[in-house]
Amino acid sequence: MIEIFNITLFGINFIFSVILLAFICELINALLGGGHGTIVTPLLILLGFAPLSIIPSVLLAEIISGFLVSIAHHKFGNVDFRISSAHLKVALLLGICSVIGVILAVIVAVNVSTFILEAYIGLLVLSIGVVILATLNMKFRFSWGKILGLGIFAAFNKGISGGGYGPIITAGQLLTGLNSKEAVSISSLAKSLACIVGIIAYFVLSKNVNWFLAPSLVLGAVFSVPFSAFIVKKMYERSLRIFIGLLTISLGAATLIKIFLT
Repeated sequence: MIEIFNITLFGINFIFSVILLAFICELINALLGGGHGTIVTPLLILLGFAPLSIIPSVLLAEIISGFLVSIAHHKFGNVDFRISSAHLKVALLLGICSVIGVILAVIVAVNVSTFILEAYIGLLVLSIGVVILATLNMKFRFSWGKILGLGIFAAFNKGISGGGYGPIITAGQLLTGLNSKEAVSISSLAKSLACIVGIIAYFVLSKNVNWFLAPSLVLGAVFSVPFSAFIVKKMYERSLRIFIGLLTISLGAATLIKIFLT
């Protein structure tokens, strides 16, 4: 009886820990327009979960939290998501073009070995951190063609790793001239649309998806929504981008070390 109680207590503590992890990662996500999947996926891999036990649950959590936080961003004045606004058009274009990238990614993800998938995730996360730090002071002219290519590439990374979408989309938008609050807010809505495509693709193409982590990840992400838009409105973005860049580099390196040394 004591053994059963201890196992149950361990399970409750683990679930609470995942909820807290999702909450923290979603707050970071709100501050940079990305980072939830980029951080939580390698952390859960380090805890021993297989990618197909993590990625679909991360996608589901970000569908729900992304839509909710987009509404909050609009209410706080971080972005204009009215029907005729340019911000909404950018978000919709990013979401629509994500269909191609996510479907290609899921086809790859369900047909490659766990080792290759984990190695790609580690390299991707490490690269994202480097890109974030390397593009702090760079600016380029806005281009719809760049937005289209950016959406497909970022969606491919999202579908294959559960992460990588927000940081790439946000950094890309900053390079096109949008300010940080607009880029963060647009990324949240566009990412939700990309995640819907990813979830559908996993349902259709994979029979080995494990949803054990989904309830905890969804709860943690949703709990963060009331805080997210307010923090974005009040906080400075540059120092947070540096922090996320360093953090993602560390997580990517840790994931690669685990893969190649264990």
